[in-house]
Amino acid sequence: MAAEPLLAAVAWGVLLGMVGACVGSFVAALATRWPRGRSIVRGRSACDTCGAAVRARDLVPLLSAWRLGGRCRACRAAIPPIHWQVELAGTWIGAAAGLVAGGPGAIAGAVCGWLLLALAVLDLVAWWLPDRLTATLAATGLVLGEGRLPDRAIGGAVGFGALWLVMVGYRAVRRREGLGGGDPKLFGAIGCWLGWVMLPGVLVVAGLAGLGWAAMLRLRRRAVSGATPLPFGALIAGAGYAAWLAMIGWPR
Repeated sequence: MAAEPLLAAVAWGVLLGMVGACVGSFVAALATRWPRGRSIVRGRSACDTCGAAVRARDLVPLLSAWRLGGRCRACRAAIPPIHWQVELAGTWIGAAAGLVAGGPGAIAGAVCGWLLLALAVLDLVAWWLPDRLTATLAATGLVLGEGRLPDRAIGGAVGFGALWLVMVGYRAVRRREGLGGGDPKLFGAIGCWLGWVMLPGVLVVAGLAGLGWAAMLRLRRRAVSGATPLPFGALIAGAGYAAWLAMIGWPR
């Protein structure tokens, strides 16, 4: 890569990484408040242990967690690590989009990644894939995604239809739920970003990640069976963003 394109990619990576840290902070707040029915935009952030309001200087993404050692300034109780972890993930998503794509394409990819991050975190903490977020992911994919619009529209339909058939077929054969109702919608929304060609690869990567998750549970001596719940939505989301990075970064 020549010097000027490389510097531009680095600049986009730094810029979107900084934005991503702020987005990650919002996503972490969303994941901790929304499932509990708390407002996302109203009310000041406060310590869950002592109730003390968090000052503005302690809300700087990543830096505040590092400076305070992950503890409340008032009572020194541990702050759930989900906050800095999601901030770090948001930073990585933005930086990766900037380095791989650059320009407006990087902004579009970062938006995709941040929406997938929100869905993945909600699936991990609450087993929930909100329709409003999934619909937003699908709509932005049809507007901002790569490739021809017909291919992306087909990707949305194929992605949803494929997992919906799996969900219905599993329920009919095994007489129990195998997939949550939000998983087909999420897979369809990812198809709106990537088109239909990338979907088999996304599903394979998500499936392999699920096997790795089950293996990790076994290593921790936890019982694993066909009824053991796995956050498949989070695995699909991670595989979907990896596929976007691969699609954009693949030599053409």
